[in-house]
Amino acid sequence: MSLNSELNNYSTLELAQALMAKLSISSEDWHRLKSHRNAQASQLVAAAMVFLVKNEPLEAQARLNQALGWLDKSVSAPPCPSRHL
Repeated sequence: MSLNSELNNYSTLELAQALMAKLSISSEDWHRLKSHRNAQASQLVAAAMVFLVKNEPLEAQARLNQALGWLDKSVSAPPCPSRHL
């Protein structure tokens, strides 16, 4: 079975959600990837795709703007959440 015919078994939303899950930064990887601009932007763009498929353009735009901030270096990682405890 070809990849295209296999992918046809899934809805666009399911595929977008799978990509978002794959690109999401887990809590275990947060420290390692907190300043990794491509990883941060990738997870936000994937989330934006999910919102677009769900016909929520304002939510998609918010994530895309944040992703652009990571790429143009106007956004940085927040401090470690565990330091506030």
